[in-house]
Amino acid sequence: MKKKNWAELKADSSWRMFKIMSEFVDGFEKMERFGPCISIFGSARTKPENKYYEMAVKTAELLAKEGFGIITGGGPGIMEAGNKGAKKGKGSSVGLHIELGFEQDWNEHIDADKLLIFKYFFARKVMFIRYAQAFVFMPGGFGTIDEVFETLTLIQTGKIDRVPLIFMGKDYWGGLMDWIKKTMLEEEHNINKEDLNLFEITDDPKRVVKVINEFYKRKELRPNMRL
Repeated sequence: MKKKNWAELKADSSWRMFKIMSEFVDGFEKMERFGPCISIFGSARTKPENKYYEMAVKTAELLAKEGFGIITGGGPGIMEAGNKGAKKGKGSSVGLHIELGFEQDWNEHIDADKLLIFKYFFARKVMFIRYAQAFVFMPGGFGTIDEVFETLTLIQTGKIDRVPLIFMGKDYWGGLMDWIKKTMLEEEHNINKEDLNLFEITDDPKRVVKVINEFYKRKELRPNMRL
């Protein structure tokens, strides 16, 4: 196989920058119109009969009734549940779909004018974070874990404003929380005790709504992330 020389690679990189810029421009222009939203993360593999699927539907529905739009990754599983709940609650249902060779298409519960399709994960992540007034983490895999720790890091380092981070599924997240408290904090001192106040864990959709509403009694709603 013939390898590209450095000049060809440089030319490819230059054109790629325009593609990246177009994703950011399109994303910013569209997301600005949707109003305050909550990002819901979770597995694409969760089936409708799973308890966490219904938990995501109910949580999204209640949040939508409070006036929040719902942002998901636009796919099946928990993402579908979040968009379904947004529709049931008559709120904005946003899908940030990523092009993957093996992934299913976007789900049917996304509003027709609120589907954004991305090639680059990092551009998509910016939209998830900048336009969310809170984050709800449902059970998920590597992608969800990546989103968990990136969001925690951005808040811990002051790159985005502090907003509610809520983990749903005590049975699922309990082990991770124990490891954070016992190993990261107590044994290795790799985080501060105050960092544990950045998030909470619950199984109650009404608790999610209460936490977010109480937070925004003291803080104005606005886009996140300092750009």
